Amino acid sequence: MSDEAKASPPRAALGELARLFLKLGTIAFGGPAAHIAMMEQEVVRRRRWIDHQRFLDLLGAANLIPGPNSTEMAIHIGLVRAGWKGLVVAGACFILPAMLIVWALAAIYVKYGSLPEASWLLYGVKPVIIAIVVQALWMLGRTAIKNTLTLIAGAAVIVLSFLGANEIVLLFAAGFAVMFVENLRRGWRPPQTALWAIVAGAPALTASGAAAPAEPATLTALTLFFLKIGSILFGSGYVLLAFIRADLVEHWHWLTDRQLLDAIAIGQFTPGPVFTTATFIGYLVAGSPGALLATFGIFFPAFVFVWLSSPFIPKIRRSPWASGFLDGVNAASLGLMAAVTWQLGRAALIDGFTIALAVVAAVLVFRVKVNSAWWVLAGGILGVLWNLGR
Repeated sequence: MSDEAKASPPRAALGELARLFLKLGTIAFGGPAAHIAMMEQEVVRRRRWIDHQRFLDLLGAANLIPGPNSTEMAIHIGLVRAGWKGLVVAGACFILPAMLIVWALAAIYVKYGSLPEASWLLYGVKPVIIAIVVQALWMLGRTAIKNTLTLIAGAAVIVLSFLGANEIVLLFAAGFAVMFVENLRRGWRPPQTALWAIVAGAPALTASGAAAPAEPATLTALTLFFLKIGSILFGSGYVLLAFIRADLVEHWHWLTDRQLLDAIAIGQFTPGPVFTTATFIGYLVAGSPGALLATFGIFFPAFVFVWLSSPFIPKIRRSPWASGFLDGVNAASLGLMAAVTWQLGRAALIDGFTIALAVVAAVLVFRVKVNSAWWVLAGGILGVLWNLGR
Protein backbone atom coordinates (compact mmCIF):
# COMPACT_ATOMS: atom_id res chain seq x y z
CA MET A 1 0.00 0.00 0.00
CA SER A 2 1.26 3.48 -0.81
CA ASP A 3 2.55 5.83 1.88
CA GLU A 4 -0.40 8.15 1.21
CA ALA A 5 -2.85 5.34 1.89
CA LYS A 6 -1.11 4.36 5.13
CA ALA A 7 -0.84 7.85 6.58
CA SER A 8 -3.43 9.05 9.09
CA PRO A 9 -5.43 11.65 7.15
CA PRO A 10 -5.97 15.12 8.61
CA ARG A 11 -9.60 16.06 9.14
CA ALA A 12 -9.14 19.01 6.80
CA ALA A 13 -8.28 16.59 3.95
CA LEU A 14 -11.43 14.55 4.57
CA GLY A 15 -13.51 17.72 4.68
CA GLU A 16 -12.00 18.95 1.41
CA LEU A 17 -12.72 15.61 -0.23
CA ALA A 18 -16.31 15.59 1.02
CA ARG A 19 -17.00 19.14 -0.21
CA LEU A 20 -15.37 18.59 -3.60
CA PHE A 21 -17.05 15.29 -4.43
CA LEU A 22 -20.45 16.33 -3.10
CA LYS A 23 -20.19 19.28 -5.50
CA LEU A 24 -19.07 17.12 -8.41
CA GLY A 25 -21.74 14.53 -7.68
CA THR A 26 -24.36 17.29 -7.89
CA ILE A 27 -23.18 19.09 -11.05
CA ALA A 28 -21.30 16.41 -13.04
CA PHE A 29 -23.57 15.87 -16.03
CA GLY A 30 -22.42 14.39 -19.31
CA GLY A 31 -21.10 10.90 -18.55
CA PRO A 32 -17.75 9.46 -17.39
CA ALA A 33 -15.55 11.44 -19.79
CA ALA A 34 -17.05 14.72 -18.57
CA HIS A 35 -16.77 13.63 -14.92
CA ILE A 36 -13.09 12.75 -15.31
CA ALA A 37 -12.39 16.05 -17.06
CA MET A 38 -13.96 17.91 -14.12
CA MET A 39 -11.88 15.90 -11.64
CA GLU A 40 -8.68 16.67 -13.56
CA GLN A 41 -9.48 20.37 -13.47
CA GLU A 42 -10.21 20.31 -9.73
CA VAL A 43 -7.50 18.03 -8.32
CA VAL A 44 -4.64 18.60 -10.79
CA ARG A 45 -4.89 22.15 -12.08
CA ARG A 46 -6.82 23.93 -9.36
CA ARG A 47 -5.88 22.22 -6.07
CA ARG A 48 -2.61 20.54 -7.22
CA TRP A 49 -3.21 17.49 -5.05
CA ILE A 50 -1.52 15.29 -7.66
CA ASP A 51 0.32 15.91 -10.92
CA HIS A 52 -0.79 15.03 -14.43
CA GLN A 53 1.25 11.85 -14.60
CA ARG A 54 -0.19 10.50 -11.34
CA PHE A 55 -3.70 11.37 -12.54
CA LEU A 56 -3.11 9.44 -15.78
CA ASP A 57 -1.76 6.48 -13.79
CA LEU A 58 -4.92 6.41 -11.70
CA LEU A 59 -7.09 6.66 -14.81
CA GLY A 60 -5.24 3.74 -16.36
CA ALA A 61 -5.78 1.71 -13.19
CA ALA A 62 -9.51 2.49 -13.23
CA ASN A 63 -9.71 1.10 -16.76
CA LEU A 64 -8.07 -2.16 -15.65
CA ILE A 65 -10.70 -3.11 -13.06
CA PRO A 66 -14.46 -3.68 -13.30
CA GLY A 67 -16.88 -0.96 -12.28
CA PRO A 68 -17.79 2.65 -13.09
CA ASN A 69 -14.62 4.45 -14.19
CA SER A 70 -15.46 7.96 -12.99
CA THR A 71 -16.55 6.68 -9.57
CA GLU A 72 -13.36 4.64 -9.31
CA MET A 73 -11.35 7.77 -10.15
CA ALA A 74 -13.04 9.55 -7.24
CA ILE A 75 -12.20 6.59 -4.99
CA HIS A 76 -8.57 6.51 -6.19
CA ILE A 77 -8.16 10.25 -5.57
CA GLY A 78 -9.62 9.86 -2.08
CA LEU A 79 -7.20 7.02 -1.33
CA VAL A 80 -4.18 9.02 -2.50
CA ARG A 81 -5.29 12.15 -0.65
CA ALA A 82 -6.41 10.70 2.69
CA GLY A 83 -5.93 6.93 2.90
CA TRP A 84 -8.75 4.45 3.39
CA LYS A 85 -10.97 7.06 5.04
CA GLY A 86 -10.52 9.27 2.00
CA LEU A 87 -11.40 6.32 -0.22
CA VAL A 88 -14.76 5.94 1.52
CA VAL A 89 -15.50 9.68 1.79
CA ALA A 90 -14.67 10.58 -1.83
CA GLY A 91 -16.53 7.64 -3.35
CA ALA A 92 -19.61 7.96 -1.14
CA CYS A 93 -19.88 11.72 -1.61
CA PHE A 94 -19.65 11.38 -5.39
CA ILE A 95 -22.41 8.76 -5.45
CA LEU A 96 -24.75 10.23 -2.81
CA PRO A 97 -26.23 13.27 -4.65
CA ALA A 98 -27.03 11.26 -7.78
CA MET A 99 -28.51 8.42 -5.73
CA LEU A 100 -30.83 10.77 -3.82
CA ILE A 101 -31.96 12.56 -6.99
CA VAL A 102 -32.65 9.30 -8.82
CA TRP A 103 -34.40 7.87 -5.74
CA ALA A 104 -36.76 10.86 -5.63
CA LEU A 105 -37.43 10.64 -9.38
CA ALA A 106 -38.15 6.92 -9.06
CA ALA A 107 -40.76 7.62 -6.41
CA ILE A 108 -42.37 10.27 -8.66
CA TYR A 109 -42.23 7.88 -11.63
CA VAL A 110 -43.98 5.08 -9.74
CA LYS A 111 -46.73 7.48 -8.68
CA TYR A 112 -47.18 9.46 -11.91
CA GLY A 113 -45.38 7.52 -14.64
CA SER A 114 -48.57 6.12 -16.11
CA LEU A 115 -50.25 9.53 -16.47
CA PRO A 116 -50.55 10.80 -20.07
CA GLU A 117 -48.30 13.83 -19.42
CA ALA A 118 -45.44 11.68 -18.11
CA SER A 119 -45.89 9.26 -20.98
CA TRP A 120 -45.64 12.13 -23.45
CA LEU A 121 -42.43 13.34 -21.82
CA LEU A 122 -40.82 9.92 -22.01
CA TYR A 123 -42.15 9.45 -25.55
CA GLY A 124 -39.78 12.21 -26.67
CA VAL A 125 -36.93 11.31 -24.32
CA LYS A 126 -36.47 7.70 -25.45
CA PRO A 127 -35.44 8.41 -29.08
CA VAL A 128 -32.89 10.94 -27.82
CA ILE A 129 -31.49 8.35 -25.43
CA ILE A 130 -31.00 5.96 -28.34
CA ALA A 131 -29.08 8.68 -30.20
CA ILE A 132 -26.90 9.36 -27.15
CA VAL A 133 -26.10 5.67 -26.72
CA VAL A 134 -25.19 5.45 -30.43
CA GLN A 135 -22.80 8.37 -29.94
CA ALA A 136 -21.28 6.62 -26.91
CA LEU A 137 -20.85 3.48 -29.02
CA TRP A 138 -19.00 5.44 -31.68
CA MET A 139 -16.74 7.29 -29.24
CA LEU A 140 -15.93 4.17 -27.22
CA GLY A 141 -15.45 2.14 -30.38
CA ARG A 142 -12.66 4.43 -31.53
CA THR A 143 -10.75 3.41 -28.41
CA ALA A 144 -11.91 -0.19 -27.93
CA ILE A 145 -11.48 -1.39 -31.53
CA LYS A 146 -7.71 -1.18 -31.77
CA ASN A 147 -7.06 -3.66 -34.58
CA THR A 148 -8.61 -6.40 -36.71
CA LEU A 149 -8.55 -8.86 -33.80
CA THR A 150 -10.64 -6.67 -31.50
CA LEU A 151 -12.98 -5.84 -34.40
CA ILE A 152 -13.58 -9.57 -34.98
CA ALA A 153 -14.10 -10.13 -31.24
CA GLY A 154 -16.68 -7.33 -31.03
CA ALA A 155 -18.53 -8.55 -34.13
CA ALA A 156 -18.57 -12.13 -32.85
CA VAL A 157 -20.06 -10.95 -29.54
CA ILE A 158 -22.85 -9.10 -31.39
CA VAL A 159 -23.76 -12.24 -33.36
CA LEU A 160 -23.57 -14.56 -30.33
CA SER A 161 -25.59 -12.11 -28.24
CA PHE A 162 -28.43 -12.21 -30.78
CA LEU A 163 -28.20 -16.01 -30.70
CA GLY A 164 -28.79 -15.96 -26.94
CA ALA A 165 -25.29 -16.43 -25.50
CA ASN A 166 -24.74 -15.44 -21.89
CA GLU A 167 -23.34 -11.92 -21.51
CA ILE A 168 -20.83 -12.73 -18.74
CA VAL A 169 -19.49 -15.71 -20.68
CA LEU A 170 -19.10 -13.53 -23.76
CA LEU A 171 -17.13 -10.90 -21.83
CA PHE A 172 -14.65 -13.37 -20.39
CA ALA A 173 -14.43 -15.50 -23.54
CA ALA A 174 -13.54 -12.44 -25.63
CA GLY A 175 -11.03 -11.31 -23.03
CA PHE A 176 -9.22 -14.64 -22.91
CA ALA A 177 -9.38 -15.15 -26.69
CA VAL A 178 -7.78 -11.78 -27.46
CA MET A 179 -5.25 -12.26 -24.67
CA PHE A 180 -4.13 -15.64 -26.04
CA VAL A 181 -4.00 -14.52 -29.68
CA GLU A 182 -2.06 -11.34 -28.89
CA ASN A 183 0.48 -13.32 -26.88
CA LEU A 184 0.72 -16.00 -29.57
CA ARG A 185 1.77 -13.22 -31.92
CA ARG A 186 4.55 -12.36 -29.48
CA GLY A 187 5.89 -15.90 -29.69
CA TRP A 188 4.18 -17.53 -26.68
CA ARG A 189 3.03 -21.13 -27.13
CA PRO A 190 0.21 -22.47 -24.91
CA PRO A 191 0.32 -25.97 -23.41
CA GLN A 192 -2.08 -28.46 -24.97
CA THR A 193 -4.22 -28.47 -21.83
CA ALA A 194 -4.98 -24.77 -22.32
CA LEU A 195 -6.01 -25.33 -25.95
CA TRP A 196 -8.24 -28.27 -24.99
CA ALA A 197 -9.87 -26.15 -22.27
CA ILE A 198 -10.75 -23.45 -24.80
CA VAL A 199 -12.19 -25.97 -27.27
CA ALA A 200 -14.15 -27.79 -24.56
CA GLY A 201 -15.59 -24.55 -23.22
CA ALA A 202 -16.77 -23.22 -26.58
CA PRO A 203 -20.21 -24.96 -26.52
CA ALA A 204 -20.96 -23.22 -23.20
CA LEU A 205 -21.30 -19.93 -25.07
CA THR A 206 -24.68 -20.87 -26.48
CA ALA A 207 -25.73 -23.36 -23.83
CA SER A 208 -25.42 -20.74 -21.11
CA GLY A 209 -27.82 -18.50 -22.97
CA ALA A 210 -30.80 -20.78 -22.31
CA ALA A 211 -33.66 -19.10 -20.54
CA ALA A 212 -33.20 -19.09 -16.79
CA PRO A 213 -36.13 -19.87 -14.53
CA ALA A 214 -37.92 -16.78 -13.25
CA GLU A 215 -36.83 -15.77 -9.76
CA PRO A 216 -39.04 -14.00 -7.25
CA ALA A 217 -38.19 -10.31 -6.85
CA THR A 218 -36.65 -10.54 -3.38
CA LEU A 219 -34.26 -8.06 -1.78
CA THR A 220 -31.60 -10.78 -1.54
CA ALA A 221 -31.85 -11.67 -5.24
CA LEU A 222 -31.82 -7.99 -6.20
CA THR A 223 -28.73 -7.26 -4.09
CA LEU A 224 -26.84 -10.31 -5.36
CA PHE A 225 -27.67 -9.40 -8.96
CA PHE A 226 -26.21 -5.91 -8.65
CA LEU A 227 -23.20 -7.17 -6.67
CA LYS A 228 -22.54 -9.54 -9.56
CA ILE A 229 -22.85 -6.75 -12.12
CA GLY A 230 -20.62 -4.41 -10.12
CA SER A 231 -18.01 -7.16 -9.89
CA ILE A 232 -17.71 -8.07 -13.58
CA LEU A 233 -18.75 -5.01 -15.60
CA PHE A 234 -15.99 -3.41 -17.66
CA GLY A 235 -16.35 -0.31 -19.81
CA SER A 236 -19.03 2.34 -19.95
CA GLY A 237 -22.09 2.44 -17.75
CA TYR A 238 -24.10 1.86 -20.91
CA VAL A 239 -22.85 -1.76 -20.95
CA LEU A 240 -25.01 -2.17 -17.85
CA LEU A 241 -28.06 -2.09 -20.14
CA ALA A 242 -27.15 -5.39 -21.78
CA PHE A 243 -26.98 -7.23 -18.44
CA ILE A 244 -30.14 -5.67 -17.05
CA ARG A 245 -32.15 -6.50 -20.13
CA ALA A 246 -30.88 -10.09 -20.28
CA ASP A 247 -31.70 -10.94 -16.65
CA LEU A 248 -34.29 -8.49 -15.31
CA VAL A 249 -36.34 -8.14 -18.51
CA GLU A 250 -35.97 -11.40 -20.44
CA HIS A 251 -35.20 -14.04 -17.80
CA TRP A 252 -36.84 -12.90 -14.57
CA HIS A 253 -39.45 -10.47 -15.96
CA TRP A 254 -38.99 -7.97 -13.13
CA LEU A 255 -38.98 -5.09 -15.64
CA THR A 256 -40.40 -4.33 -19.07
CA ASP A 257 -38.44 -2.85 -21.99
CA ARG A 258 -40.35 0.38 -21.47
CA GLN A 259 -39.29 0.57 -17.82
CA LEU A 260 -35.68 -0.15 -18.79
CA LEU A 261 -35.71 2.70 -21.32
CA ASP A 262 -37.24 5.00 -18.72
CA ALA A 263 -34.50 3.98 -16.25
CA ILE A 264 -31.86 4.80 -18.85
CA ALA A 265 -33.47 8.19 -19.46
CA ILE A 266 -33.46 9.01 -15.74
CA GLY A 267 -29.84 7.87 -15.36
CA GLN A 268 -28.79 10.01 -18.33
CA PHE A 269 -30.70 13.11 -17.29
CA THR A 270 -29.36 13.19 -13.73
CA PRO A 271 -25.80 14.13 -12.65
CA GLY A 272 -23.19 11.75 -11.31
CA PRO A 273 -22.54 8.09 -12.18
CA VAL A 274 -24.71 6.45 -14.85
CA PHE A 275 -24.70 3.37 -12.58
CA THR A 276 -27.30 5.09 -10.37
CA THR A 277 -29.71 3.62 -12.91
CA ALA A 278 -29.53 0.73 -10.40
CA THR A 279 -31.14 3.00 -7.78
CA PHE A 280 -34.10 3.62 -10.08
CA ILE A 281 -34.48 -0.05 -10.97
CA GLY A 282 -34.16 -1.11 -7.33
CA TYR A 283 -37.01 1.23 -6.42
CA LEU A 284 -39.21 -0.11 -9.23
CA VAL A 285 -38.60 -3.69 -8.13
CA ALA A 286 -38.68 -3.37 -4.32
CA GLY A 287 -39.35 0.21 -3.22
CA SER A 288 -36.96 2.23 -1.04
CA PRO A 289 -35.13 -0.83 0.43
CA GLY A 290 -34.58 -2.03 -3.14
CA ALA A 291 -33.20 1.37 -4.18
CA LEU A 292 -30.73 1.39 -1.30
CA LEU A 293 -29.59 -2.22 -1.70
CA ALA A 294 -29.29 -2.04 -5.49
CA THR A 295 -27.11 1.07 -5.15
CA PHE A 296 -24.95 -0.60 -2.51
CA GLY A 297 -24.65 -3.76 -4.62
CA ILE A 298 -23.48 -2.10 -7.81
CA PHE A 299 -21.00 0.33 -6.22
CA PHE A 300 -19.50 -1.68 -3.34
CA PRO A 301 -17.21 -3.82 -5.56
CA ALA A 302 -15.60 -0.64 -6.94
CA PHE A 303 -14.37 0.32 -3.47
CA VAL A 304 -12.95 -3.16 -2.94
CA PHE A 305 -11.24 -3.33 -6.34
CA VAL A 306 -9.62 0.09 -5.94
CA TRP A 307 -8.33 -0.83 -2.47
CA LEU A 308 -6.94 -4.18 -3.63
CA SER A 309 -5.47 -3.02 -6.94
CA SER A 310 -3.79 0.18 -5.75
CA PRO A 311 -0.44 -1.42 -4.74
CA PHE A 312 -0.21 -3.30 -8.05
CA ILE A 313 -0.99 -0.48 -10.48
CA PRO A 314 2.54 -0.23 -11.98
CA LYS A 315 2.79 -4.00 -12.60
CA ILE A 316 -0.73 -4.35 -14.01
CA ARG A 317 -0.28 -1.53 -16.49
CA ARG A 318 2.93 -3.09 -17.88
CA SER A 319 1.54 -6.63 -18.20
CA PRO A 320 0.92 -7.79 -21.80
CA TRP A 321 -1.49 -10.40 -20.43
CA ALA A 322 -3.67 -7.88 -18.59
CA SER A 323 -3.51 -5.58 -21.60
CA GLY A 324 -4.65 -8.31 -23.99
CA PHE A 325 -7.45 -9.47 -21.70
CA LEU A 326 -8.81 -5.94 -21.35
CA ASP A 327 -8.61 -5.35 -25.10
CA GLY A 328 -10.93 -8.33 -25.56
CA VAL A 329 -13.25 -7.36 -22.70
CA ASN A 330 -13.62 -3.81 -24.01
CA ALA A 331 -14.41 -5.06 -27.52
CA ALA A 332 -16.99 -7.46 -26.07
CA SER A 333 -18.51 -4.67 -24.00
CA LEU A 334 -18.94 -2.64 -27.17
CA GLY A 335 -20.58 -5.59 -28.92
CA LEU A 336 -23.05 -6.07 -26.06
CA MET A 337 -23.89 -2.37 -26.14
CA ALA A 338 -24.54 -2.52 -29.88
CA ALA A 339 -26.85 -5.54 -29.56
CA VAL A 340 -28.92 -4.07 -26.74
CA THR A 341 -29.12 -0.67 -28.49
CA TRP A 342 -30.73 -2.37 -31.49
CA GLN A 343 -33.25 -4.12 -29.25
CA LEU A 344 -34.10 -0.99 -27.27
CA GLY A 345 -34.35 1.04 -30.46
CA ARG A 346 -37.15 -1.23 -31.66
CA ALA A 347 -39.08 -0.39 -28.48
CA ALA A 348 -38.40 3.37 -28.64
CA LEU A 349 -38.81 4.14 -32.36
CA ILE A 350 -42.47 3.35 -32.84
CA ASP A 351 -43.67 5.91 -35.41
CA GLY A 352 -42.54 8.59 -37.83
CA PHE A 353 -42.07 11.26 -35.17
CA THR A 354 -39.84 9.15 -32.91
CA ILE A 355 -37.75 7.95 -35.87
CA ALA A 356 -37.31 11.53 -37.11
CA LEU A 357 -36.46 12.74 -33.60
CA ALA A 358 -33.84 10.01 -33.19
CA VAL A 359 -32.22 10.89 -36.53
CA VAL A 360 -32.12 14.64 -35.75
CA ALA A 361 -30.84 13.95 -32.22
CA ALA A 362 -28.10 11.68 -33.60
CA VAL A 363 -26.92 14.42 -35.97
CA LEU A 364 -26.96 17.02 -33.19
CA VAL A 365 -25.17 14.97 -30.52
CA PHE A 366 -22.38 14.23 -33.00
CA ARG A 367 -22.02 17.77 -34.35
CA VAL A 368 -22.89 20.10 -31.45
CA LYS A 369 -20.88 19.94 -28.22
CA VAL A 370 -23.63 20.43 -25.66
CA ASN A 371 -24.17 18.50 -22.44
CA SER A 372 -26.31 15.46 -23.22
CA ALA A 373 -28.74 16.34 -20.42
CA TRP A 374 -29.93 19.31 -22.52
CA TRP A 375 -30.74 17.03 -25.44
CA VAL A 376 -32.71 14.75 -23.12
CA LEU A 377 -34.65 17.74 -21.78
CA ALA A 378 -35.31 19.01 -25.31
CA GLY A 379 -36.57 15.57 -26.36
CA GLY A 380 -38.99 15.48 -23.44
CA ILE A 381 -40.35 18.95 -24.26
CA LEU A 382 -40.79 18.04 -27.94
CA GLY A 383 -42.60 14.86 -26.95
CA VAL A 384 -45.07 16.84 -24.84
CA LEU A 385 -45.57 19.51 -27.53
CA TRP A 386 -46.10 16.90 -30.24
CA ASN A 387 -48.78 15.13 -28.24
CA LEU A 388 -50.49 18.41 -27.28
CA GLY A 389 -50.60 19.44 -30.93
CA ARG A 390 -52.24 16.24 -32.15
